[in-house]
Amino acid sequence: MTEGIITRGIGGFYYVAHGDETVTCKARGRFRLDGIAPLPGDRVRITVKNGEGRLEEILPRKNVFTRPPVANLDALVMVASIAPPVSGTLWIDKILGLALQKGVTPILCLNKSDIGDTSGIAEMYASIGYTVVRTAVPAKEGIDELREAIRGKILAFSGHSGVGKSSILNILLPEANMPIGEVSERLGRGRHTTRHVELFKMGEDTWLADTPGFSAFDDLDLGDKRDIKDMFPEFEGYSCRFSDCAHIGEGADCGVINAVRDGGIYQSRYDSYKKLCGSS
Repeated sequence: MTEGIITRGIGGFYYVAHGDETVTCKARGRFRLDGIAPLPGDRVRITVKNGEGRLEEILPRKNVFTRPPVANLDALVMVASIAPPVSGTLWIDKILGLALQKGVTPILCLNKSDIGDTSGIAEMYASIGYTVVRTAVPAKEGIDELREAIRGKILAFSGHSGVGKSSILNILLPEANMPIGEVSERLGRGRHTTRHVELFKMGEDTWLADTPGFSAFDDLDLGDKRDIKDMFPEFEGYSCRFSDCAHIGEGADCGVINAVRDGGIYQSRYDSYKKLCGSS
């Protein structure tokens, strides 16, 4: 058997890259019986006979996402914009938190920095410890820095339509030829352009995944407030009277609330935390 990585799956066929070749495979029926769906990013074992491939085994996954369907991500690049369509901080905080939940390295890419001041938001997220890259597509500013940040990783890009996700991918990997949608003036956001998840090879160990949809990576489980606290790493280090403190409405005994009041934690981040917890 040969090991490879699934780059895409369409109509029951899976395209598996191994070495310099890509083999079109059908999956064994037992995957369906076991309720397991092969995903782009899966490391797999295949057999090839008379030029036809069969997917035999899915190797253990590092992580898995359901929306969009992709597995084994090392990093998630979240493309945001402060120019139309504007990416709100709540949405940014949710996606960055999702990456942390899944054990994925989050990278914040602030695009359109040539037509808006991104210094303030960049400083905020960098001070928390996130990797932040500011880009401007027309002049290819920040692209080399972004390329270095993703080197050697299996990664995906997330971003609302119109923020420039496909444009950045087309610079990083011109042969991918991603369709680029125009921003709708009426809606203030882009039309959906991407239809399926597909991995594109960039260098020997780097794979870029284009992901579909307006709200890609929105499968965040917000059922437990303890999990939501873990999405905000800057909360660590502030002690509260009670170890299970939810950091909402506890007053003087809550170190996080005190840190927000004293400027140690950004107000917008704390506001996002409360909204994700269901508290206004």
